[in-house]
Amino acid sequence: MANTREIQSRMKSIQDTMKITNAMYTISSSKLKKARKTLTDTEPYFYSLQQMISRILRHIPEMDNPYFDARPQIKPEDRKIGYIVVSADKGLAGAYNHNVFKLVEEQLEKPGTPLLFVVGVLGRQYFAKKGIPVEEQFHYTVQNPNMSRARIISEMILDYYLTGKLDEVHIIYTRMVNAMKMEAEMEQLLPLKRLSFSVPANVPLEEINLKPSADAVINSIVPIYCSGFIYGSLVESYSCEQNSRMLAMQTATDSAKKMLSELSIAYNRARQAAITQEITEVISGARAQKNKK
Repeated sequence: MANTREIQSRMKSIQDTMKITNAMYTISSSKLKKARKTLTDTEPYFYSLQQMISRILRHIPEMDNPYFDARPQIKPEDRKIGYIVVSADKGLAGAYNHNVFKLVEEQLEKPGTPLLFVVGVLGRQYFAKKGIPVEEQFHYTVQNPNMSRARIISEMILDYYLTGKLDEVHIIYTRMVNAMKMEAEMEQLLPLKRLSFSVPANVPLEEINLKPSADAVINSIVPIYCSGFIYGSLVESYSCEQNSRMLAMQTATDSAKKMLSELSIAYNRARQAAITQEITEVISGARAQKNKK
């Protein structure tokens, strides 16, 4: 059994760790609230853009636009597929990053030529360690997701798509199902799917005037829509990261409390044993002195 000094040292170390985990929990909680509020404030604008695209397609269902071109003539094994991978800059967030990387590796096994566009330091480090080439890395984007940084990613992706360097673009991020469950998901960003913007057939056609043309309007709206989609994914992932870190820190704190309880019992037993030993030694000494007389 460890002596009381050793047990006290371990207890102090655990208490110091608890201070850190509690602080990280509080910080993540604050960041989560801020991120969710930001997303809630900006969502109506991008939903309006989605509705606008739906209105245009409802009037001109057979519109020939490159953003809707699925390029069916290209075989699956010849398709160049881009993946925007949203990971974290920091660890200590449970299985948050692992789930994203697992989904990416599943996609890399499918036919086609994959190109990775990685957001987050841990993603960059992970693929470098695995020897998986990365087409582009976006620095300092995860910790402060905003429209400016989402627009930078969107502009590059749209350029790759329109110039034929990519035939498809998918974004892999983490979605918050509820406060206790987060899932890594993949959504297709380009080409746009007409069914995603479909509306019920019984909706009457209102009068609409598109200037200078429907194609020009779509070409103006889609880049903003893509930026908004990426921005929403960044904020959603950031929220999931903070929530995962909160859960991980809460679990660590609970484990520390359990260890402290067990160590407290061990400390009391060690102290009791030491006292008992001292009493025994005193009695033995007194008895020895008595026998000498």
